[in-house]
Amino acid sequence: VQLQAFGGGVVQAGGSLHLSCVISGRAVVYNALGWFRQAPGKEREFVAAINWIGTSKFYADSVKGRFAISRDNVGNSLHLQMNSLEPEDTAVYYCALDGRHMGWSRNDRAEVYTTWGQGTLVTVSS
Repeated sequence: VQLQAFGGGVVQAGGSLHLSCVISGRAVVYNALGWFRQAPGKEREFVAAINWIGTSKFYADSVKGRFAISRDNVGNSLHLQMNSLEPEDTAVYYCALDGRHMGWSRNDRAEVYTTWGQGTLVTVSS
């Protein structure tokens, strides 16, 4: 299975971007998915996760109320709508696949994700 994230770019503070992650190789309808990000000089951090059926989602406190994660199990894709962007959101954003079958716990931890996309850069200017 391969993941490819796209949709990053440069946006002014207060603006919006929509990230997508296309998943190829096999259907992932029984796997949770997540978004992480890594800012320059910082550790990779959790952003958002969604369970295998799309009924449960959770977010890092820093993005709660501004970002929305969704998935399309027919199209085999993952999305992240980012609104009210702040300069602190500047980072490379990665999509990731939880390798567990119908797993849904500790999904803010990078170690549960077994496959990662290549990342897409989001730059928010002040």
